[in-house]
Formats: sequence, C-alpha cells, structure tokens
Amino acid sequence: MKLKIGNTELPNQLILAPMAGVTDLPFRLLCREQGAGLVCMEMISAKAISFRNRNTEKLMQIDPEENPVSLQLFGSDPDIISEIARQIEERPFDILDINMGCPVPKIVKNGEGSALMKNPKLIEQIVRQTVKATKKPVTIKIRKGFDDDQINAVEIAKIAEEAGAAAVTVHGRTREQYYSGQADWEIIRKVKEAVTIPVIGNGDVDSPKKAKALLEETGCDGIMIGRGARGNPWIFREIESYLKTGILPERPSMEEVHKFMLRHARMLIECKGEYTGIREVRKHISWYTAGYPHSAKLRVQVNQVENLADLEKLLGLWAAIDNNKSVRYNTVNI
Repeated sequence: MKLKIGNTELPNQLILAPMAGVTDLPFRLLCREQGAGLVCMEMISAKAISFRNRNTEKLMQIDPEENPVSLQLFGSDPDIISEIARQIEERPFDILDINMGCPVPKIVKNGEGSALMKNPKLIEQIVRQTVKATKKPVTIKIRKGFDDDQINAVEIAKIAEEAGAAAVTVHGRTREQYYSGQADWEIIRKVKEAVTIPVIGNGDVDSPKKAKALLEETGCDGIMIGRGARGNPWIFREIESYLKTGILPERPSMEEVHKFMLRHARMLIECKGEYTGIREVRKHISWYTAGYPHSAKLRVQVNQVENLADLEKLLGLWAAIDNNKSVRYNTVNI
C-alpha cells in the first residue's frame, strides 16, 4: 500500500527511522534497495547548518538513488529552524522532519528533542513558521509524552496538524523510558483517531508479524522501523512480502549476510575513507551477525581490524563455517 505525505508519494508504508550514527548515506541506500519506502537521514542541528559546520555538510549528503528521503532537523528556535528550512529548500530531499522525540540528555538539556513536548505552544510556533518557509512537506516525530505525568501525544499531534504539518510519527514510549520496556501502541491508535493527517507508528517493530499487528491494532498509515533495521535491512522486503502474501519469507543465509557486510564496508570506505569506514562498520557487523555461530568471537576480532583486506579475510573465515564444518574458527587470528 502506498503512502502520501504532502506532495510526496511513497511506494509503500515502510520507513527507515532517523538514527544518529546509523542512518548515514550507505545504510540508507542499502535499506532503500531492500524495500524501505522512505529513508530518514540522521538528525541535523539547525544551528550547526547556520554556522556552516563542515561535518554537518557531510551529514546532508544525498544520493539520487535513495529518494524519497526525509531530512530531519532538531532545534528549539522557531526563527532558526524556519530560516534553515528556507535556506535548504533546493536540496534534493523530499520531506522535512522536525525531531521532537530524541531522549538524549544533552539534547533535552538544551530544550530540544523530546523536551519540546513540554511546550506545546513552542511546537505550534516551530511548525507554523517552518511550514510557511518551505514548499516541502513538514512532519514531526514525537513520543508518547515526556514522562508518565505528561502523556500529551494526542494534543501535540492536533496542534501540529492545525499548524500545517503533513504527517506525524509517534514513538510509543515516553522520554523517560528511552527505549526500555514495551512501546505503547494504544497511544498511536489514539493519535490516529484524533487527526486526519497520516500517522506513522514507531516502536518495537522487529518482524513482519509485529508490523502487521501494529497496522491492525492502531490503524496507522505507516510503519517506522529503527532498531529493528540495524544489521537487518532485509526487514523491509520481508514486511512488504508478508503484508502482501501472508507468508513469512526465509531469513537471509550466512552467505548473503557475508556478502552484504562486505558490500556495506566497501560503501562506507568509499564514502568516508578507510580509517573511518572500517571503524564505523564494526558496530554494523556486530548487528549483522548477532545470533549466528561464533558471533561473539567475531565481534572481538572485528574490533581489531584496521583495513579492508583484513576485514575481508576475517569475514571470509567466519562465513566458511556454514559450508565447511572443518574450519576451526576459534584458532583463527588476523
């Protein structure tokens, strides 16, 4: 099923969540290839853009192959956010999202991210000014509330809709929960019933069955997947297939995971250079191989890898276990 957000039509309902340090260009391209209908960039500071920060410019790199793509800003000053929205209007992203759900202490301490949910009036100002400043659809990502005493996702969603937001994503946890406990899908249902703009549900979707359950229990228009996609970009094609056929697809083999990890590593190196690329792929390899044989041993060894040649050798030996039981992985050293 397709999903339309403002003037942007997505090929399906499945969205890769913005994740700092994860949803960089290579990972977005891989998830798009595997069926994500929309990919979201790492959150970017509106102030940092205004200061022309060099690292921020790198975060804003977009490849034509990944569209449709959502660029996410964070900040708390309506004037700065709306001015940046105007300045970046011509960049090749499709949707402008405003982060109102990040729970990280340094973000919250500055009154940004999920701290905004304590100030509905400020949210209204931010959305209204930003909508006026850009022709791109403006969306927001919120949480259930700041804490159990301030459950106001429904109120915030209504305010955002009235101010011109094109869609709202709701993570079913409070800021105080971070990512612990179980996501409350009931709040997503309540938001869906309260507004007419598309509502995207987020929280605890890590399988095709859970994706279907979220749609059925909440009536939401789209599904945003964050941690469930780490080391698992196949989740998008699997969900899409399951929603269409009702049949659970087979999980990728070790051979497919092996090839994918190498491809991801090469893309990171091409994008960021070997020194940075090798170090950044380490966490992805830990996610890719979780639950497979000898993954704990592999994680220890991959953290010592310094170049692509050694990584290729290490991953080749790990993958050989699946086809050649005589390989004694535990005795392998780089």
